[in-house]
Amino acid sequence: MRAIVTGCAGFIGYHLCKRLLGEGFEVIGIDNINAYYDTALKNARLVRLGDLKYTGLNTDLGGVSDNFKFYKDDITDHDRLGEIFYENNIGDKDYVVHLAAQAGIARIFTAPLEYINTNIKGFFNILEVCSGRFKPKHVLYASSSSVYGANQGIVSECDNVSHPVSLYGVSKKANELLAHAYAHTYNLPLTGMRFFSVYGPWGRPDMALSIFIKAIFAGERITLFNHGHMYRSFTYVDDIIESVFRLLDCIPESNPAWDPTKPDRSISEHPYQVYNIGGYSAITLRDFVTLIEEVTGKKALVDLAPMRKCDIEGFRADSDNLLARIGYAPSTEMVEGVRKYVEWHKDYYNIG
Repeated sequence: MRAIVTGCAGFIGYHLCKRLLGEGFEVIGIDNINAYYDTALKNARLVRLGDLKYTGLNTDLGGVSDNFKFYKDDITDHDRLGEIFYENNIGDKDYVVHLAAQAGIARIFTAPLEYINTNIKGFFNILEVCSGRFKPKHVLYASSSSVYGANQGIVSECDNVSHPVSLYGVSKKANELLAHAYAHTYNLPLTGMRFFSVYGPWGRPDMALSIFIKAIFAGERITLFNHGHMYRSFTYVDDIIESVFRLLDCIPESNPAWDPTKPDRSISEHPYQVYNIGGYSAITLRDFVTLIEEVTGKKALVDLAPMRKCDIEGFRADSDNLLARIGYAPSTEMVEGVRKYVEWHKDYYNIG
């Protein structure tokens, strides 16, 4: 069993590789280790995955598996991507899980081209390589709840997603459209995964939980936009990984129930599928900070601010289609997930 995982040094990529290695997979990881956030965190994840050949890592720390092969390369390099597939003789028994992306909204105003290059051109390269000579068994790719844009309430895969509010959300919707076109043209099985506000140990430092906890421990102030009334379906990373792992062999097929005169957005006549992967419950940022205060035993210093242009008020995930397909949906209670993250944060950042 083999899988190529792009973005393997990232938050979700690291956890997925760890799970795959534990299940006996050979994992071929690709990551450019960009400096969007602290590369030391990415390097530390790689060390734990057992790559002892990556220059610059502390190899004395060892690793968990000999079945992890790492390529420090960029998915925007089409030719190099093809070389990696060729070197590893990728074929119809192998999986591809595409997680590499320019994440979040922090760089939308300062570096918008990164979202186009990495998220759209990079995914296009993945599709080109996979639809050519290699044709893997199944290609899964990370989409995002950001595709729902200005939508509010409970959101499902059949909802209209034509009102994006950030370039990041646009790039992820573009991924879904590209995937459908390639599923149609090349009969390539493609599954999109709309992740909802993922959090947990080894999380990115630019994410809300990381920012809030770091500020609380440092006695610094926290800014809550929209006066703290924004809400999210926060989803613990273990729930994400369990869902992705179960989806590996849930390979989409043409759906004869699809009616071109009344097109259902949640299905397709081609081997294409998109799933929400998010917690059913949602919490406001104000309540989220209160929960963190309870877990840490520390008081937050909070400033309230208006909504930013690139923000969304919020929505709640409907993961019923996922549950029906794989018999599983995210269920970790937030207090449990936050507690586990706080324990990791204190240990990793050496907070007494």
